[in-house]
Amino acid sequence: MSKPAHFIGIDIGGTNIKAVAVSEMGELLASTQFPTHDSEFAEWAPKVKTLMSQWQIEIGETAGIGVASPGIVSPGHRTVSWMKGRMEAVCGFEWTDYLQTPFFVPVLNDAKAALVAEAWIGAAIGTSNAFLLTLGTGVGGAAIVDGQLLHGALGRSGHLGHISLDPYGASDIVGTPGSLEDWIGGATLATRTKNRYADTEALVKASEKGDPDASRIWLAAVKGLAAGIVSLINVLDPEIVILGGGITAAGDSLFAPLASAIEQIEWRPFGPGVAVVPAQLGEHAGAIGAARFAMTFAKEFSSNASL
Repeated sequence: MSKPAHFIGIDIGGTNIKAVAVSEMGELLASTQFPTHDSEFAEWAPKVKTLMSQWQIEIGETAGIGVASPGIVSPGHRTVSWMKGRMEAVCGFEWTDYLQTPFFVPVLNDAKAALVAEAWIGAAIGTSNAFLLTLGTGVGGAAIVDGQLLHGALGRSGHLGHISLDPYGASDIVGTPGSLEDWIGGATLATRTKNRYADTEALVKASEKGDPDASRIWLAAVKGLAAGIVSLINVLDPEIVILGGGITAAGDSLFAPLASAIEQIEWRPFGPGVAVVPAQLGEHAGAIGAARFAMTFAKEFSSNASL
């Protein structure tokens, strides 16, 4: 008796590569990860090829493979066409050719892949309009609008962390002044705290213990996040907003003041506000989304079908 079809998702990150094998119903069949350390592809790409061969023996022939990666993906989803600052090795790297598969291996931006996963088997099941923010060293994002993953003209859509909260603020990595990414992302924490805190977790713990300076800095970051979310709600009109990434580990210390700040400023023409919820799929979301994108790629690009 033949085994049910399964798909593989590979999420390329600056710290780790995560890989999953999932069934067409979303059942996780296998998962693993190994470090990249933002190194050249020769350091980690062969490990991916070895893993594919290993899983072929253990799980059987796969029906498709998808890759999630940071950066702007080419219009045909063959490769990453722009990536600067980290993981530059992914730029121009063609996975279909490298893995020598009989099928096309589509590439998708990692934040978009995470939202695809959440819409499939996570926090956004059953919704047609949603956006996701990943809060970590930077702020990534993605949106689904009227049932379609938003790609844009250049593949640049979804870089929601680069909206401006302050036109007079310092320029971020892409030149946006006073961006949401710089307002709350870990990359600017040293500047925002005058080198007092090594990471956001330390800042939050100090705030929870009643440190007034830590509380002021943290709540200012949360207020900026609220302003960014409300602005995006006004543009995208979602049914739900999903927050993922390491900063969401702050739990109630994030979501309680965030809800309070949004309550004060969200435009609510018909009463209830938009639900803002934590992501459900954790560290494997990008890989799961890459596998799901591989499942739906042919349909989406041939018939414009919904994800």
